[in-house]
Amino acid sequence: MLQGKKVLLGVSGSIAAYKAATLTRLLVKEGAIVKVVMTPAATGFITPLTLATLSKNEVPLNISDHNSWNNHVMLGRWADVMVIAPASANTMAKMALGLCDNLLLAVYLSATCPVLFAPAMDEDMWHHPATRANLEKLRSYGHQQIPVASGELASGLVGEGRMAEPEDIITLLQQHFSQAGGTNRPLNGKTAVVTAGPTIEHIDPVRFISNHSSGKMGIALAEALADAGAQVQLVLGPTHLTTQHPGITIIPVKSAEDMYNSVLAIFPQTDIVVAAAAVADYRPAQVADKKIKKAEQALSISLEKTTDILRTLGNNKKPHQLLIGFSLETNNEKEYALKKLREKHLDMIVMNSLADAGAGFNYDTNKVTLFDSKGNENSLPLKSKQAVAKDIVSAIIELQHA
Repeated sequence: MLQGKKVLLGVSGSIAAYKAATLTRLLVKEGAIVKVVMTPAATGFITPLTLATLSKNEVPLNISDHNSWNNHVMLGRWADVMVIAPASANTMAKMALGLCDNLLLAVYLSATCPVLFAPAMDEDMWHHPATRANLEKLRSYGHQQIPVASGELASGLVGEGRMAEPEDIITLLQQHFSQAGGTNRPLNGKTAVVTAGPTIEHIDPVRFISNHSSGKMGIALAEALADAGAQVQLVLGPTHLTTQHPGITIIPVKSAEDMYNSVLAIFPQTDIVVAAAAVADYRPAQVADKKIKKAEQALSISLEKTTDILRTLGNNKKPHQLLIGFSLETNNEKEYALKKLREKHLDMIVMNSLADAGAGFNYDTNKVTLFDSKGNENSLPLKSKQAVAKDIVSAIIELQHA
């Protein structure tokens, strides 16, 4: 799949730059034509000579060099894909802001091809609000973030922030080109947002309100939409599950407010929204700043409503946008599902019941009924969540063409 593909590899200043040697070697082994661009900081971790030898192409370094002055434009137009690996926090910030103080950034700003980037940094840097904001900007540009890994970090701590392994990046690139060749996929050119998993609402620093959602159904839906050609942003609550699908960008969130803000920010540019997350309806009105100590008397916690994400989207959606909700009930399932469909201005609702064996939270299977705004009803038998997701996506495709 990579045979003859022109891959532009950008290497920034991170200890993970040593992985660029393996990545370059694997790309060449797969038949790709590889050209490498480095930041000055990256040369402190791996030499240009190493990457030039492995790629069989000269590695330009300085934008002011005579042979590099116009080269950044040509390199940006030459590539079939640009992969920035590792992408340090500093380089990501400059990409997000459009800064251009080195050759890699000049090439990035000139790139007319898809851009994938593999973040690499320590966990605290990875979770810093500035980094999260830069991630949002890069995703909004249409770039694909290669998921970070968890493990031992350069600081000696263990956590998130490790650059993806070269073998995993190769797999993602193979999938990228495989999907790019699929011109007949029904959702090509469409953008989709899927919410998945639970949310958590803090009571105090150690306790929170949540639910049993694993995120399995939402992740399966995100993958099915991406398989159908959509570019998917998966707004994912706290769960141990994830996806490596190259057509999916993950936006991690925790609380209902986090999810609301993330979805609202990307909603205007979205064609399809599938709200599969189990979002908290209520949160503590006051969050204690210290652990609440046990006392003899009963404890009462005052709760307030969270913002209704689905209702907000339904009230603001444009004619070309499709909005799909979920209704998990324990009784009067159809009545509640149809009420939600009407009141929140949905195009379709997916109803399932905790009373059905093998359906609901944490199962690998699900049993659902689909209701659309035109009055159609379609009850599906118990299936794997992946199979259910494909059925739901087929229904979405029908709605697109209705």
